[in-house]
Amino acid sequence: MTLLTPHPGFDAVCDPHEAACHGFLHSLESGAAVDGPGMRFVFFLSGCQFRCLYCHNPDTWKLHAGRPVAVEDLVAEVAPLASFLKFAGGVTFSGGEPMMQAAFVHATARALKDRFGLHIALDTQGHLHDRVTDDWFDPIDLVMLDIKHIDPARHLALTAQPLQPTLDCADRMVRLGKTMRIRYVLVPGWTDAPEDIARMADHVARLGPAVELVEVLPFHQLGASKWAMLGHPYALADTPTPAPEATEAARAVFRARGLTAC
Repeated sequence: MTLLTPHPGFDAVCDPHEAACHGFLHSLESGAAVDGPGMRFVFFLSGCQFRCLYCHNPDTWKLHAGRPVAVEDLVAEVAPLASFLKFAGGVTFSGGEPMMQAAFVHATARALKDRFGLHIALDTQGHLHDRVTDDWFDPIDLVMLDIKHIDPARHLALTAQPLQPTLDCADRMVRLGKTMRIRYVLVPGWTDAPEDIARMADHVARLGPAVELVEVLPFHQLGASKWAMLGHPYALADTPTPAPEATEAARAVFRARGLTAC
C-alpha cells in the first residue's frame, strides 16, 4: 500500500485505494496540445503552496476554491475519449500543484491506467515529492518538472519556496527511471540572465537521458486579469514578453549541452 504523509493544512488526504476518494478540481481541458505529448485531457487541480510572481492561474492557489470531485467523476470525464487518447496522447494532472492532493491524484491515475491503459503525465514543481513513497509514481509515465530558477535565493524570491526539494525530485525521478520534461519560464529581469540559463542547462544536462525535452516557455501577461480580479498586487505588470530571438537563444544554450529544447 502506498503510504502518504499528510502535509500540515492539506485537507484532500484519503486512502488511494478507496474508490470514494475525493479531491478538488479547478477546471479541465479535453483537447490540450501543450501539456504533454500528443493530445491531452488535462485536469487542473486546485491548491498550490508556491506563490510565483508570474503565475497565470492564481485562482488555483486555494485548495477549496475548486469543486469537490470523486475519482469516478474524473474517470467518467475521460471514458468517452479513452480510445482516442490511448493512441493520440493521454491524461495530464496539472494545477495548481497536483501533489497537494497526492492521494486523490494517485487513485485517479491508477484507475485511468488500469481501466484504459492511458499515458499519464504529471505537471509539478516537485516540492512535495518526499511526501509519497516510490510506488506512488508507478502509474506516472512522464513527469513534467517545473524548475523556476537555478539560483536558490532568486528561486525563493520568485516563488516564496526553496529550490532544493525540486532538484531533489529531479534526482529521484532519475533513480526511479522516470522520463522527464523540464519546464523553464523565461521571465525578463528574473530568469533570463545568461549565466543563470547556463547554470540551469548544466544542471539539467547532468540528469542524463531521463530528460527527453526541455521546454523554454516565454513569459506572458495572460494571467494579469486574474490577479486584478482577486485583488492581489501583480509585481510583473510592466514586465514584457521576451522577444522570440531571446527565447530561441535560451533554447540554444540547452541544445549546446546535447539536450532537446523547444
